[in-house]
This record gives sequence, C-alpha cells and structure tokens, in this order.
Amino acid sequence: MSIHELTSLSIAELLTTHSAILSELERRGVLRSKNNPTGDYGEWLVSIALRLKLAGSSAKGYDATDELGLRYQIKCRRVTPSNPSTQLSVIRNLECEDFDFLIAVIFDEHWEVMRAAKIPHSSIQKVATYREHVNGHVMHLRPSIFTEAVVENIADKLGMENR
Repeated sequence: MSIHELTSLSIAELLTTHSAILSELERRGVLRSKNNPTGDYGEWLVSIALRLKLAGSSAKGYDATDELGLRYQIKCRRVTPSNPSTQLSVIRNLECEDFDFLIAVIFDEHWEVMRAAKIPHSSIQKVATYREHVNGHVMHLRPSIFTEAVVENIADKLGMENR
C-alpha cells in the first residue's frame, strides 16, 4: 500500500488497517501483543540477532535469556521529529538483580536502528539516574553512553539481515 493510497482512506479505514497490520505481525511472531509495537518489535529483533530465547510474560525483570542462562532486559524507543527523546522506559527494582544485561535500542521513525547498546547490570547505575517520583532508574541512550568502557555498541548486530 502506497502513501498515496493511505491518504485516501477514512480515519476508520486507517484504524482498521492499523489493527490488521498488528494482527499480521502478531501472527508472524514479531509482536506478542496489540499494544504499541516498539517494545515487542525490539524484543523480537534483539532475540533473533543475538540468538536469545524470549521469556514468557510472567518472567519478572527480564525479557530473554541466552544459551548460558544469562538474563537480558530489553528497552526500546522510537524517536520521531515531533518526539526526539531517547529516554527509555523506567528500569525498576535494579537492586534485585533480575537481569544480567540491559539491551537498549533506539529506532528512528522508519524503524531503522539508530543506536543499540549492551550494558552489564553492574554498570546501570553509572549510566542511569534513580528518580524517586517514578520509583526506578531512568536513562537516555545518547551517543555519549558509548564512551563507557563496559558499554558494547551492538547496532551493527541488529542490521537489516535480521528482519
């Protein structure tokens, strides 16, 4: 469907198309819910690229595991011209050590990976700030984060060949 075809659709037709797209992505295993697709898509992409096994929805504090049993929490954000913030969702209960690595991904408005980092749990407090009002740690995935020696740039591992 072209952009021109989209502009000719009514609002109801656009929303119906949106629902159909989400359903098809769920059928293909890319999405696990019909919520905002950024998180589910990011988890799927990371799991394919890094050969991780996605955890069930009842897993507390992590989203995937690797063959060694290491746990990964995956946080993703899609930036757009109207919302360029790279702030990821809140990291809660950091002290519980529910994950071994944080994978953080920033997509552009066309779902291309702009930045992606693998950060050891032990280093999260260096790159995130505790905010009492959200009861958790908040971080932005800015280019400066890659100056930390323990942060691995994994953007090239999430390339087009994995989609």
